[in-house]
Amino acid sequence: MGLTKSDIFTEEQNNLALLFKVLGHPARVAILQYIINKKACICNDLVDELGLAQATISQHLKELKSIGIIKGSIEGKSVCYCIDEKKWNNVQNTFNDFFNQEVQTNQCC
Repeated sequence: MGLTKSDIFTEEQNNLALLFKVLGHPARVAILQYIINKKACICNDLVDELGLAQATISQHLKELKSIGIIKGSIEGKSVCYCIDEKKWNNVQNTFNDFFNQEVQTNQCC
């Protein structure tokens, strides 16, 4: 059995790429900003706030939940979401480590 393309990269590279992929959609960024600005768990507000279909919102929430950046709790028929602070800080540190790498300037460009 051959290698998958992700097998040729480090765990760190795969993890960083996954974070960029999940966070690389404007609807997901908007969802995160909305949750952060509310400073509380949110339930069904996103459909009205973002103007996207419930199924679309659910898919984006699923992607954000897949990397652990949000967590949800079920209350009756509603699922309420909030930022997982520990994971949020972990993602922030991962991005900081990546972007804080020293870049050597060359005269070749």
